[in-house]
Amino acid sequence: MAPKNLLVIMADEHNPKMLGCAGHPLVKTPHLDALAKRGTRFNRAYTNCPICVPARASFATGRYVHDIGYWDNAIAYDGRVKSWGHRLQEAGIRVESIGKLHYRREEDPTGFDRQHLPMHIKDGIGMIHMSVRKQFPDFAPPPPKPGSGAAGIVLEAGPGESEYTRYDRKVAELASDWLLDRADSEEPWALFVSFVTPHYPLLAPEEFFKLYPIDAMPMPKLGHQTGFEHHPWFADILKVNLGADGSDEQHKTAYAAYLGLCSFMDAMVGQVVDMLTSIGGLGRTRVIYTSDHGENAGARGQWGKSNHYEEASGIPMIVAGAGAPVGKVSQTPVSLVDVYPTVVNWTDAEAPDAAELPGRCLFEIANDEDDPDRIAFSEYHASKSPSASFMIRKGRYKYIHYVGFEAELFDLESDPDEEHNLAADPLYVDVVRDYEAAMRAMIDPEEIDRQANAVQKEMIEKAGGPEQVFANLVTTKSYTPVPDAIDAALRGEGGE
Repeated sequence: MAPKNLLVIMADEHNPKMLGCAGHPLVKTPHLDALAKRGTRFNRAYTNCPICVPARASFATGRYVHDIGYWDNAIAYDGRVKSWGHRLQEAGIRVESIGKLHYRREEDPTGFDRQHLPMHIKDGIGMIHMSVRKQFPDFAPPPPKPGSGAAGIVLEAGPGESEYTRYDRKVAELASDWLLDRADSEEPWALFVSFVTPHYPLLAPEEFFKLYPIDAMPMPKLGHQTGFEHHPWFADILKVNLGADGSDEQHKTAYAAYLGLCSFMDAMVGQVVDMLTSIGGLGRTRVIYTSDHGENAGARGQWGKSNHYEEASGIPMIVAGAGAPVGKVSQTPVSLVDVYPTVVNWTDAEAPDAAELPGRCLFEIANDEDDPDRIAFSEYHASKSPSASFMIRKGRYKYIHYVGFEAELFDLESDPDEEHNLAADPLYVDVVRDYEAAMRAMIDPEEIDRQANAVQKEMIEKAGGPEQVFANLVTTKSYTPVPDAIDAALRGEGGE
């Protein structure tokens, strides 16, 4: 009997609209388009938290953020809660990773027999200053510096190489070599390949940047130039993260660079999948492609993520290989917590906690009739947000609940750009009531907000208080840097 193998590929900050197969008029993603054609693409896929570290904890454990307590980018997965990797190990299957994990540290027992080229939060600590929200009423954070935040992302955009593109080239090379080494293996294997692009810095290698002429790029939707009135919760985020000001040419350059990074990442994924195909492994391997969260890409004047609008909370999700319907686009809502049961289902592993987990096998969902009324759930407690926010996607509507602020309701069939908040419209009173009730049947939003703030406050106090946290940043970069030793090797000598 042929071994059952598993290849899970993750990108970082891939906006789900930025796929040729999703209908984007400009972006070139031939390899992901081909993967979707050979399998099933989920058109309503979401992160369980629109920021890196908590999203990856949900991805690993199959549990929602409030259930496991990895609230933000300074509280990273450490193996305390069992991951799908642990379940495979318990079944005697070797599990390895290549690339970014964004867990606490390499030494933690997170479910991998070996980590190649690992990238975790900086110094096992992460960006604690981003956890300072409203827990200290008398503390005023330093004002953002000009050219920082979203504005800085725009200003540095253009053609070029970065530590992230160097890193991803090596990830693709190592993953391809790893697969080639196992071409004749009779033992089942599981490999997690994790790229860090198209996450900013928005420096796209020249051959990919030039695919997108700047004068052909659109201006970001609902940006500062439109005068769009933002929801107060999101407006608060814009104040502390500096909305993306800049000239029209700078905005278009940033957009071109992001598309270029999407095409670059697509080429890296293609290198890995092509190797799997060349060794004849696709027929006995299940392939999953996804991202930890999306990217605003300038929409509403913002870059990065950190909200529940489609650009940031939506993710690509593609399954292919053994057992996947070919050429299907599923309208059933799914999320990252569905990966855990997908992995366990395919292998001989067992999950004693399966009954209490919210997810379901993606391959089973793909083979069933569409169920648009299934709920996809997401939450956010990080990165200077004024309060907790929660999202439910069900049917044609998306409901966003903000603790201490008015809710939002969008009809994504008639308003895919989420321009018209229907929450206060008398015609939608019943819809808002039903969606809020569905959310409250799952969680107590006010209590979860209290819990997150309490944990963050304790962490900040242990680090010396908010003043010390801002005075002792682990990095001055707006993103997690590639470990110094790895980046130095990639710049010169190469290798792990």
